[in-house]
This record gives sequence, structure tokens and C-alpha cells, in this order.
Amino acid sequence: MEKKEFNKLLDQMESDLSKQGLSRRDVLKLGTLGSALLMANSASAATTVEASSAKGKIVIIGGGSAGITVAAQLANSLSSPDITIVAPNDIHLYQPGQTLVAGGLLKEADLQDNNANYIPSGVKWIKAKVSEFDPDNNNVVTDSGEKIDYDFLVVATGLEYNYEAIDGLSKDIIGTNGIASIYLNDLDKGTCIGATKAWEQLQDFAKLAEKQKVNGLFSHPNTPIKCGGAPKKIMYLTEDYLRKQSETARANATLTFLPNGGKMFGVADYHDAIVKQFEARDMKWNYKHNLVKVDSEKKEATFAHTYKVKGDWDPDLEEYNEITKVDEIAMPFDFLHVTPPMKAPEVVKNSPLSWKKGSAAKGGWVELNKHTLQHTRFPNVFGLGDVAGIPMGKTGGSVRKQSPVVTQNIISAMEGKELTAKYEGYTVCPLITGFGTVMLAEFDYSKEPKPTLPLDPTVERWLWWVFKVYMLKPMYFHGMLRGRA
Repeated sequence: MEKKEFNKLLDQMESDLSKQGLSRRDVLKLGTLGSALLMANSASAATTVEASSAKGKIVIIGGGSAGITVAAQLANSLSSPDITIVAPNDIHLYQPGQTLVAGGLLKEADLQDNNANYIPSGVKWIKAKVSEFDPDNNNVVTDSGEKIDYDFLVVATGLEYNYEAIDGLSKDIIGTNGIASIYLNDLDKGTCIGATKAWEQLQDFAKLAEKQKVNGLFSHPNTPIKCGGAPKKIMYLTEDYLRKQSETARANATLTFLPNGGKMFGVADYHDAIVKQFEARDMKWNYKHNLVKVDSEKKEATFAHTYKVKGDWDPDLEEYNEITKVDEIAMPFDFLHVTPPMKAPEVVKNSPLSWKKGSAAKGGWVELNKHTLQHTRFPNVFGLGDVAGIPMGKTGGSVRKQSPVVTQNIISAMEGKELTAKYEGYTVCPLITGFGTVMLAEFDYSKEPKPTLPLDPTVERWLWWVFKVYMLKPMYFHGMLRGRA
């Protein structure tokens, strides 16, 4: 990081953290701690990328965190790199900050930077979208009709939000009539209008709660999503914001989380911790509820509630049959946060690269070996990030651990060697639990907590708030996107 940028960060931290009674010396200590955390996290990676003189034409589809990080690591590791990035976005959007925009802590401009600043030197950048994948002939076609050949392909397109899958909902009504969604963005343009409008809707909700009883609903869909903790993060911030406005505002608000699944979190320890946090904050939840319809004029959300009932006795099995039932339940709202269903881009879903069987086929995710991140049918194709059809890993922290695996395995493939780099499913979710507290949930395919530091990962800490709000963004732009972390 440039000295000028570092001093600007210190000034911002000093201003904000002085409210906690911290001096500039304390802020500098926190900066040192942030660097230590980054080094500790980097050291825990199982993959070290080795320098190589191997040659081959590498094409990377996607100019977000996954695509640029892999491009940077390949450019840093190959003596004569031949790398092309195909991506339309001039602006790079720091997506992990969208929740902070929705909480009124950041502005959209705070998340934006020029993508050209992070395309590695010597890497060719084609500003276009891919309209066709042809892995049988080792080429892709852009929306301008240009055919691009490759020896190795990296698919890092990200995913798409499918708001229209919910009856009555469209992107146009997000930000009106109490309907919010921190996810809504346009990555091609580098904007996050959903988070900005969510902050406006949250403030209106709090004002209404000063005068009358109100209902806040928070959905979680029946598809894989990026940052699985985000639907709860905005709920925690809403609760804390109401509390900070007045006792009346908080007392008048009923806040209910409605996930499609049957748990708060897929890792038991974090599930238990979140349940206790919800109980302590008097926040409600109902499992097995999937948002299927929104009536913006009536301010009514309809959820499909799935449950099982005992059926007839089966004398052969000597047990009762289970019958699955689905009821549609309409709920009034004054504030509705929508986490939309998510899927792979259509160009990926309709290509030979997507899963053709199993649960991942529905979303059109790229078919990959979950450890090597190599395509299971096209060995010169790799994938990572949100579009990857693997059990976990739709977070920026996951990309940090996936990218060296993809980089090293491409180099190994170029050299005709066995692919030895393995991704173990590492995922990290800095779960914001209020203004000033974060629970740092780290885990992997084992579905067990995997904390980087020897601290109880189920405890909400102000330390992780500082890490999330002040340290992660510079680490992202000046470490990860440079291929250094």
C-alpha cells in the first residue's frame, strides 16, 4: 500500500475509533495486528505456488476477485506468461463492503476502483462478455463475435441473481415500499444500488417503528448463495440500528428470519452460537420457509413452508411413512430484505461446462473436482469463485484459498505433472452481529470450525469488527488482487 493511502486509512480509523477511547498509537497497533492476521491466514494456506518457465496460452473469463487474483498469481509465477482476461467491467466493486453500505457506514464510491489498476502488467484485457464456450475445440466466443483460442481456460464469471424467480418481484421494485436487497448490483458497471437503497429503507423502517408496531422479514432462498451469512448480517444491523434509535423503535419491531433450510448455519458450533445471539436479541426465526411471492402494494410476502407429517404404517418397513407437505403462508411486512435465488450465468449453464446431473445441475454451476478445481470432463479447464460447482466456497475469503490451487494446478498441467494442490473447502464469513461486533466463522469441507488464530470462533468480538471494517478492504485490493495473499 502506498504511504499516502496508508495514512488516509489511519486517519479514517483514528476518527472512527476515537469514540472507543483509542489513540493513534492504538490504531497503529491494530494495523500491525491486521498485517499479522493476514500473514497468519496466508501461512495457513496448503498451497505454495512455484515459479515456472512452462508455456501455454491461458484465458481467464471474469474480471472480478477470482479472475484477477488468478491472473496476478500466474503472472507472478510464470517466466513468460501468455494470459488473457475477458471481462467487460471498467470498475472493480468490492462486494464484501455492500453490507456496510446498507448499514450506513460506507458509500458506494468507497467500494469502487478502476479495474485497470489491478489487471497485471503484460496481461491482455479484452473488454467483452463471453457468449459461447466451446471446450471441445478449446475456444470461447465473445459477444462481439471474436473467437479466442486457449490451451488452458479459467472460468471465473461469478453468478447471477434471479429476482424474477419470485412471483411479483423484479429488480425495479427493490428499494421501494419497504423492499430491500443488499445483493442487488451491476458488476459490469461496478454499482451496488441495492445496498444504497437498503440503507434508505432501513432508516424509513426505523422512523415508522418510532410510531407504531412494525414487521421486518429476512429471507434466505432454496439455492446456493454468495456469502451465506449476509442475510443474517443485515438482520443483525437492522436490530442494532433500531435499538440505537430508541427503546420504542426496537420494542415496536418484530424481526423474523425465514430461511429455506433447517439450520441457522451448516456448521453446528456456529449454528448454536447464532441461535443464542438471536434469543438474546429477541429476534425470531422460522425454518423451512422459502420466499415465493411478493405483493409490493399490499406489503405482503408469501413463503412456501415445507414440513413432514406422519403417514400410514408400513408393515414391511415396520415404520410410518413420512409425507412431505407444502403450505403457502402470507406475511405482512414493513421491511422485507430479499436474498434472491442465485444461479450460474446462462452462458455457463447452457454450455458443456456445467453440471449435467445432481443438485448442482439445477443452478448450472461449473462441474469441477472439489479439491483440484479442475473440470472433471475437460482437463484443461479450471474454475473458481461463485460459479464453481463445489460444496462450499462462495466468499472472497474462499477465493484467496482457491486461487493458489488453480494457479499451481495449471502450472503442473502445463508441465505435464500430477495435480497435487488441493482446496479443502476453506470458507470464511465475518458475520456482523451488530455495529461493533463480528463473529469470524471459518470452516471447510469437514464442517468443523477452523479458526486461523487460537480464539474461540463462536464469540462476537470488537477485534473482528476492526478487521472486517478497516483491514480487509486494503488487504483485498493491495494483497489479494496483486497475487500476494
